[in-house]
Amino acid sequence: MLLRFEVSNHRSILEPVELSMVAVDENRPSVRAFDLLTERVLAVAGVYGPNASGKSNVIEALAWLSMAVARSLRAWDQFIPRDPFKFGHGPNTPSTYGVEMVIDGVRYAYRLEVDDAEVLFEGLYSYPERRRRALFEREGSEIHFRRGLGALSGTRELLTATTLALSAAMRFDEPEVQHFARALAGVAVLGLRRRAPWRRTFGAGVSGLSATGRLFDDQATSLQSSLFDDPDIVQPSPRESALALLRFADLGIDDVQIVDDDIEEIQATPQARREPRRQLRFIHRVLGQELPFDLEEESAGTQTWFALIGPTLNALRGGRILLFDEIDASLHPRLSARLLELFQDPETNPHGAQLIFTTHDTSLLNHLNRDEVWLTEKNESGATSLTALAEYGGDKVRRSLNLERAYLQGRFGAVPELDQFRLRRALGLVSSDA
Repeated sequence: MLLRFEVSNHRSILEPVELSMVAVDENRPSVRAFDLLTERVLAVAGVYGPNASGKSNVIEALAWLSMAVARSLRAWDQFIPRDPFKFGHGPNTPSTYGVEMVIDGVRYAYRLEVDDAEVLFEGLYSYPERRRRALFEREGSEIHFRRGLGALSGTRELLTATTLALSAAMRFDEPEVQHFARALAGVAVLGLRRRAPWRRTFGAGVSGLSATGRLFDDQATSLQSSLFDDPDIVQPSPRESALALLRFADLGIDDVQIVDDDIEEIQATPQARREPRRQLRFIHRVLGQELPFDLEEESAGTQTWFALIGPTLNALRGGRILLFDEIDASLHPRLSARLLELFQDPETNPHGAQLIFTTHDTSLLNHLNRDEVWLTEKNESGATSLTALAEYGGDKVRRSLNLERAYLQGRFGAVPELDQFRLRRALGLVSSDA
């Protein structure tokens, strides 16, 4: 589980900002406890703020770090595809990233500092007895491993100026490092559509549609992990779980089938494109009539809900982190609220999966605790700041406060400032002398 994430000099973020998943209000079922950790950990966090205030950049920075660990060994060559703050000294200043996570009950901390040309610093630390020990530290091309990690000796041969040591270390059988690296590299992402250089380098990222579609393929999902560890609980198949979530949304879909392209259409295509493609068909039953629909024929809301089913089930089954930009896009507020509850409820989230999302939907504040809400704003230089609602203005927000009403009243900032008079004058609706 993620404890904290810190980033500086990434897109609209210039000075360091920190997103914490450490609970302020500990006495509630949704927070998680660990034997070697004094803090309790949240399963959900929502980021609010005006348009263009940097909400998406907060979670995109974590997505960048995850992708870097997953792919720098294979995808980075001549340069590091970072996306620094574009004004002032941003382009000439290193970007820094840091995470603290709990893996197998042990706290880990990872730090990374890069510029366009090379990895400047990288370090991984663990706290197996609540005392920090360095697993490895790297400055430039020099790297030092803790004694006893002989399995990682081959990492040096894979390092280049632009390759992360953690990315290279994943190739070797050293559980203490490998488990952390895989957890960080396995962060799932939905909704990020920015055209940042790193996304062009890595490709489109995690595809929610393909991840969900695979759940309806019985052969592909036969070895999927179980949601629960209790052998006495009858385990539904991944297909049954996915279909249950699809029906839960009350979209009028009764079943999903995977079929091959029509053979006549395949024969009519050029030789290079004759391989049959597997297609999804959504079965609607109305008044005794059964009709199949293509995904493109379904509403935007149906497509969005279908896209998130696969990543959500994978996160819940594996205890992973799911990042969701604009969770309210095309979704009814009640569906968004039910998605939050899946992660907040220990019964549906037994392995400690986490959902971190951005939204404008203020109704979701009624389903969030004060320590699950974060606010973004931009200062005069155009840089993003990130503030915890639980500590807004240095004064604790009461647990009994109606968060939605207080937010809409502007009591926490992070809402757009709309100058109605200036707009009316620009539209010629009032005189210029008024």
